[in-house]
Amino acid sequence: MTIKTLILGAAAGTLAVAGAQAADLPVAPEPVDYVRVCDAYGSGFFYIPGTETCLRVGGGMRVEYRFNDFADDVNTNWGTRGGDATSTRARAYVRFDSRTNTEYGLLRTYVDLWFTGNSTGTANNPTVTLWNGFIQFGGFTFGRAESFFDFYTGDAWGIMQQGFSDHRTNLFAYTYGFGNGVSATLSVEDATFVRNGIANVARNSSALYGGHKMPDLVANLRVDQGWGSAQLMGAVHQVWGGNALQDSAVGWAIGAGVTFNAPMLAAGDTISFQGTYSDGAVRYVHESAAIWDAAETVAGTSMETTTGWGIGAGLTHHWTPMLSSALTATYVSFDNDRGALPDIEVDQLGIQGNLVWSPVKGFLMGVELEYESTEQEIGGVSTDDDDLMAIFRVQRTF
Repeated sequence: MTIKTLILGAAAGTLAVAGAQAADLPVAPEPVDYVRVCDAYGSGFFYIPGTETCLRVGGGMRVEYRFNDFADDVNTNWGTRGGDATSTRARAYVRFDSRTNTEYGLLRTYVDLWFTGNSTGTANNPTVTLWNGFIQFGGFTFGRAESFFDFYTGDAWGIMQQGFSDHRTNLFAYTYGFGNGVSATLSVEDATFVRNGIANVARNSSALYGGHKMPDLVANLRVDQGWGSAQLMGAVHQVWGGNALQDSAVGWAIGAGVTFNAPMLAAGDTISFQGTYSDGAVRYVHESAAIWDAAETVAGTSMETTTGWGIGAGLTHHWTPMLSSALTATYVSFDNDRGALPDIEVDQLGIQGNLVWSPVKGFLMGVELEYESTEQEIGGVSTDDDDLMAIFRVQRTF
């Protein structure tokens, strides 16, 4: 055996041992894409891993116990054996808010789902509601959202419905910002969400609307600044008779509202006022008005639209950082002059007030008392109905 052979053998053995040791070394782990906090749009947002999209997941739970209609009226739920004098509700909320900054402006998707179980109506069949679901791109909004006519919708909870426009609809809208908190919006909105029926001559049916032909056109001019906010709004609504009523009309509504911040009273306090007027579009005055958009004057051939107006005001006051109250008052009046047929008039007064305790951020317990008085007059014959409701609510929002 030569020295050359020994050297080559030793080198081969060294390489073999080194290779075996290298095979035993741990493999470097793949890099982990940790979730990053996104502070560009407020608290609670985080970046979806691998993207530049920020997402916030929120929601809540609300539980209510209600004492229904216990005013001294023989027609109340307390005065009839079949009426529900008390009822309960449990409602869960799930919300997703995603935002991406693009060269064309903000791209946002918002989804708000409600899961509701009531002791009446849907006790054995809880409902799922898409309360809001829209896409925003630049100044455009597409989807299901609150009507751009709506502004002030009350400070109190308003279970019995307050005298304001407060409805969701499917819409296509564009908002232009002028700067300094001033903006204007033009919105094309599905009219079926604000139809309040057309009554026949006998007033025993309000199903005389025809198919949906034209969407509602809604516009507003709004300002949001340090002192508060204000809005002017208008809407055009088609009142379209169906096969049983060969007539149509153009309904419309206008309104104005203002909300003042009142830190001189207490931090977070506000005072609000609003007034609206409509002709043939009563839902823009009152969300659940007990009167129709129009009524027949001659069976099958003509109708008269309903005119109405409403005013309302409300305030929120913080007695202490943990204890607050909200008060809302509204009055609405509707009239339909049906020519030779008896006139129809409806007047309604609503007052709601509450006391709320919030010991922890996002959690509250409170009680609210609501009163509603409705007077309806047809051809000089009037009927009155007084309703009184109390609600106990527990809510957690995150």
